Amino acid sequence: MLAEQRYNEIIKLLEERGNITVGELTVLLHASEATVRRDLASLDKTGKLKKVFGGAVLPEKSDFMTKDTEIGDRELINVDEKRRIAEYAARLIKEDDFVYIDAGSTTGFLADFINQKKAVYVTNGVGIARKLAKRGFDVILLGGNLKYSTDAVTGATAVANLLKYRFTIGFWGTNGIDLKTGYTTPDSDEAAVKRVSMEQTGRRYVLCDHDKFGVKSMVSFGNYDSAKIITDRIGSPEFEGKENIKETGL
Repeated sequence: MLAEQRYNEIIKLLEERGNITVGELTVLLHASEATVRRDLASLDKTGKLKKVFGGAVLPEKSDFMTKDTEIGDRELINVDEKRRIAEYAARLIKEDDFVYIDAGSTTGFLADFINQKKAVYVTNGVGIARKLAKRGFDVILLGGNLKYSTDAVTGATAVANLLKYRFTIGFWGTNGIDLKTGYTTPDSDEAAVKRVSMEQTGRRYVLCDHDKFGVKSMVSFGNYDSAKIITDRIGSPEFEGKENIKETGL
């Protein structure tokens, strides 16, 4: 069983039971104790569960995020959903577009599905730039300060570089979406890059899975109506019926 499948199964079992032990998981997942403990540590780090002695419990529901999780951990959560979102978004790019791609886990998958080689791409995501360059795309990586945990280039140099450009279309990740606070992230430097790049772009899309709905973080980088949202499904009732949301479905 792949790590993503184990993660999903662990969360499903916790939602059914409320708590579970390492011993139970080794039997149910047909995995070693070491593997189960590593899985629980990864899920605890991303806030999906809370590790306790001998097992795990569901965390108390929080709608406020104060820090980023590492990009490698986020890439293992809701993978199928993120791939569907990215695949849909990639089809929006036209051959004459000048494209901005924000660093992030869902936007990272976008680089796997893009096939429009006549477009030009700018990104502050190091991994995204590497993927696109390897596939032969015309890609520009912003200069600036590298934030290891999110693989994002930020800072005054990145912002200054962005001010030179006018993008026809852009794609952003977000840590949370709230109707009042809009799109938010825990890091002020990353928020500045997101905000300025959005201001420099014509067609704006936020790519996020259902877990981001109703979540707020510390720094806003855009009003709710400043972009269209592409998601697998709406994750909070208050967003039902909003016209700027495209659901890719299951």
